[in-house]
Amino acid sequence: MRQKSGGRHGVSTESGSDRVKADSNNRDCQDCYPVATALGTDLILKLGHYWSFEVIESIASYKYAAPPELKDLNYFSYFSEIEDTFVRRRGKHLMLSPIDWALIESWKERGVPLHVTLRAIEHAFDSHEAKKRKRSVKSLLYCQEEVEAQYAEWLETRVGSHEETPADGGEDAKSPFPREVVIGHLARSREALAQLAEGRNQTGDELSEALMRAATLLTEIESDYATAAQPDARRLEDSLTGIERMLSDALYSVASTEQLEQTRKEITQQLRPYRVHMDAAVYEQTIANLVLKHLREQYGVPRLSLFYL
Repeated sequence: MRQKSGGRHGVSTESGSDRVKADSNNRDCQDCYPVATALGTDLILKLGHYWSFEVIESIASYKYAAPPELKDLNYFSYFSEIEDTFVRRRGKHLMLSPIDWALIESWKERGVPLHVTLRAIEHAFDSHEAKKRKRSVKSLLYCQEEVEAQYAEWLETRVGSHEETPADGGEDAKSPFPREVVIGHLARSREALAQLAEGRNQTGDELSEALMRAATLLTEIESDYATAAQPDARRLEDSLTGIERMLSDALYSVASTEQLEQTRKEITQQLRPYRVHMDAAVYEQTIANLVLKHLREQYGVPRLSLFYL
């Protein structure tokens, strides 16, 4: 969990936005992860220090909830996507506990969008890895605080989403990219992934499955961004990074050992003149990036990042 100063109800700006700290007395497991609670008393009491209770009441009652299409996610896909993301980021297989399944159930029942949940899990692991902690993450409960925080932020972006967009673009002016440009990029990426998945449908390998999952997630993300009153390009980029990470893992899984070794050998030869000028860590990361770039080009997997707009 985050170790920031600020008292019982301190706020962290670690990810660029306010983060409400978990109650230090609210613990329910050996590794001191926060107790799974609904978006009710626990979160509302914390948010009450910063927001008016009128806004909190509206959020808690789901007044600014997701559009209907985001509530119709396949029940089992919601669970399996979250499980896969958690297991993949943890680095080794770990069966989710009954408490973890109950936590996912609570997110599903409350209508927490899948892409918001996955993005929060990715961010929680990124933070954990950045701090180089020796203790590994043993439960999905470790990600709960981040999921709750990002869900609360997502609800804020939905405020006014069912109203007509102002002629001057409204909140789009705060985004570095026009909304229609971003939506077009998402649509093209989704179509490209869907076509690739259809072409590999007969293989039934991990890449084929990852392509289909990525296309499905992009459908939800595209719809969410198109209807958001306050589109957040930074959060969108975080979601796209998570999907790209999933696709990268799938690319490595279908590439043969011989293929990877040959590609690495060729790249090493290309980088030889620059080796003496590069730090060892930077050198290895550069090789890994170029190997992955080669795999993307070989299998035709498009880049999703807004950087490639």
